[in-house]
Amino acid sequence: VQLQASGGGLVQPGGSLRLSCAASGFTLDYYAIGWFRQAPGKEREGVSCFSSSDGSTTYADSVKGRFTISRDNAKNTVYLQMNSLRPEDTAVYYCATDGRGSRCPGLAPNEYDNWGQGTLVTVSS
Repeated sequence: VQLQASGGGLVQPGGSLRLSCAASGFTLDYYAIGWFRQAPGKEREGVSCFSSSDGSTTYADSVKGRFTISRDNAKNTVYLQMNSLRPEDTAVYYCATDGRGSRCPGLAPNEYDNWGQGTLVTVSS
């Protein structure tokens, strides 16, 4: 049971990146999955969540209109498309699932129990 996040890198302000979170050993069909980030010296915060129950999505106010979460069932992968990136988006990004069910429990990190390793996103000119 593993989540593998990838796709981070260095991008200029205003640029875009797409993060991927691939699941192995289990199917994402039955779980809510979220994206989180942790900037240096700050607490981990929720960015977005995808409810597998109905495909609904949740976003933090700071990323609404700029980030989009989506899922590819065939690839058992969830994506986070990040557009109009800002320096304050710089952080290590993590994906995680909530083993209790397929509906997003919110964006609080302590609601999620299966975490992948992070991928670093740096937004800088």
